[in-house]
Amino acid sequence: MNVPGFTMEVIRQGWCVCPDFLTARHTAELADVLREHWVRGEFDKAGIGRGAKRTIRHEIRGDHVLWLEDCTAPPVQQFVSTELEELRLAFNAAGYLGLHEFEGHFAVYPPGTGYARHLDRFRDDDARIVSLVLYLNQDWQAADGGELLLYPGDGTQQPITVSPAGGTLVGFLSAEVPHEVLPSRRDRLSLTGWFRRRP
Repeated sequence: MNVPGFTMEVIRQGWCVCPDFLTARHTAELADVLREHWVRGEFDKAGIGRGAKRTIRHEIRGDHVLWLEDCTAPPVQQFVSTELEELRLAFNAAGYLGLHEFEGHFAVYPPGTGYARHLDRFRDDDARIVSLVLYLNQDWQAADGGELLLYPGDGTQQPITVSPAGGTLVGFLSAEVPHEVLPSRRDRLSLTGWFRRRP
């Protein structure tokens, strides 16, 4: 992947999609780690909001998550310390964004679940700057659904539709690009997170 090109495109237009960010082998390694934790029942139902305002709303958000800080598997730690660190440094070099850390989780959307249109930045916290979604789905077909819809700009143009095919990386500005996840017909796997600046 052309890391400088990816980061510049996110900064320039607010979003970018890289279909082959990871090799099939590397994608499968991360997917295997996710499935191991999923089978062991270590994922939690995702909520909306945070702190005392956090609620579980199945009609809005249907995924289950495992925060990466709770996962010490070598493929995950290597991915965060190598590929994501390279991206963080490239974003800072290209846009002086002051990105300090990566916060992320594995996510599983069971069949029939999605996530209604939303922004990734909390109203009372502007630390999240760049959102990233790396898909871990093998042999994903168009009939499987689960597309990500991005709504950049002023909202009058057609959304950008992204298939959650394994190895695809999507990046977008957390405070500027509303997005939603359409329901899928099979388990939909991803590694999702945010580059954050210091509060």
